[in-house]
Amino acid sequence: MKTFTKYIALLVAGMATLASCDKNLLEVTPTDRISTASIESDTVLLEAFITNRYIGERIIGSEADGTNPGFGRGFEYALWGSITDESMYTNDDNTWLIVRGQLSPENMGAAGSLWARSYRSIRECNYALQVLSKIEISDSRRRMLEGELQFIRAFRYHDLLRNFGKVVLMGDSVYNLSDDLASPSLFERQSIQESMDYILAQLDEAAQKLPLNNSGEWVAGRATKGAALAVKSRLTLYAASPLYNVGSWEDATQAAAEVIALNKYSLFGGGYGRLFLINDNPETIFARYYTKNANHVHLEIANGPNGYGGWGGNTPYQNLVDDYQMKNGMPPFLTNGSVNPASGYDPANPYANRDPRFDATILHNGSDFRGRQIETFLPGGRDSRDGSDNWNTSKTGYYLRKFLNDDYPIQNPWGNAGFQPWNYFRYAEILLNYAEAANEAYGPDVLPAGATMSARQALNLVRSRPSVEMPEIPAGRSKDDFRKDVRYERRVELAFEEHRFYDVRRWKIAETTENVPAYGVTITKNGSTFTYTRKEALSDRRFEEKHYWLPIPRAEILSSNGKLEQNTGY
Repeated sequence: MKTFTKYIALLVAGMATLASCDKNLLEVTPTDRISTASIESDTVLLEAFITNRYIGERIIGSEADGTNPGFGRGFEYALWGSITDESMYTNDDNTWLIVRGQLSPENMGAAGSLWARSYRSIRECNYALQVLSKIEISDSRRRMLEGELQFIRAFRYHDLLRNFGKVVLMGDSVYNLSDDLASPSLFERQSIQESMDYILAQLDEAAQKLPLNNSGEWVAGRATKGAALAVKSRLTLYAASPLYNVGSWEDATQAAAEVIALNKYSLFGGGYGRLFLINDNPETIFARYYTKNANHVHLEIANGPNGYGGWGGNTPYQNLVDDYQMKNGMPPFLTNGSVNPASGYDPANPYANRDPRFDATILHNGSDFRGRQIETFLPGGRDSRDGSDNWNTSKTGYYLRKFLNDDYPIQNPWGNAGFQPWNYFRYAEILLNYAEAANEAYGPDVLPAGATMSARQALNLVRSRPSVEMPEIPAGRSKDDFRKDVRYERRVELAFEEHRFYDVRRWKIAETTENVPAYGVTITKNGSTFTYTRKEALSDRRFEEKHYWLPIPRAEILSSNGKLEQNTGY
């Protein structure tokens, strides 16, 4: 108590000293920020302000080491996949409470920044739109910048909608602390239908105003027409899905077809693993790029095996491993969990002859990696708990391969790694959106009016891409069977790209997929042979109906004086 009183006394004394000073001494122009007056009178500063809306402020710990976060979590320590059945984050990082169903309005763990960051960005976009309407600038430039701001704002609303359901629509208003915030409309959450309609309308407007290509001053990473249409494709797919149920599969088919019809994008042919490492990529629709002075989390040390000096961060579950098909296109297991005798799967050699995306995504015992084979076996495996830095050992028996660049160092990477791009949207997603929507609307083999491909043809483009070359899905599949094909393809093609969390919810299968135990594997070496034993890697995994939506943070409810409606169950 004595120490606390001392600091209060010092604070009061300091305030008294300031009060006695010449007030002119306090009228100092800050040098670490740009004034609103400057932004509102200088088109160069305004445009710089607009381009900086692609990033946001750090709100919770362990976010976006090295640079400010963008849309979603992207390249942070705990990937979004580590609150799904894709992986676990070895050192928790506030993910385990979500996986265990302990999420609450008072403690949202790794999801705690979504609401505040989104609405902060929406306000900033509204402010920029107000300034843009008054500043002296060419009509063509004004139109493109308007489209860019509408895109960014719509993206933030899309993030709110898919996480919280109903959202508060701010229109073009810019609220300040001095404003009367007592109006109930300020905290009124609109229905999912109204929210969806507003966001899609904004994206349509943005698509009309944005350029088709990044060129000249419109550098890579800024929104284009294709980026706006890609968000629209994702949202119309969500709208038609069972959780939302406010749209049609026909509209979702058409939205994906609009992106395809641009004839601008194609699947990358240089290797599935490599497409996540390079900037110049015909598959990329919208991405964030990093530079020497603005890098992201050093993925190699953050996720690398402990035997290499890595921290073993996001480690894949056996659940995901089991889902990868064999190279012949057959699932290794039957629905009852027994080995599929027709698949060629060998329990004594479980990682052989799998879908090539498996080895490009997951490091397993025996994987070739940086000059040697991964050793997760016991006893003595260098990447097991018997290896060095064993506090970083994977609890699942696997390590992440996807996104890691072998040209970057694992040990002492600071400033020499973290330059991989993060794809918010790529062409494979659009093809899979189209395949899912067209199947639900018309069936797998019907060619929709005006379309260039059927659902099955779109899916097979992804499966047969160079370096993957999985067997094509044959004609004659039923709609129900093809739905399983689509869901498999999204599971493995889009792994760790922030899709699984939303896919299992919009399909309303999360009460099944997220309640399966989180499995790993213990590998025992006996001479030259290995024994593989399934184990539970993370206990008490749990999902309830209320978890289809995140809770509104309690602080936001209190700030609204109770006017903001909480999601059901919280």
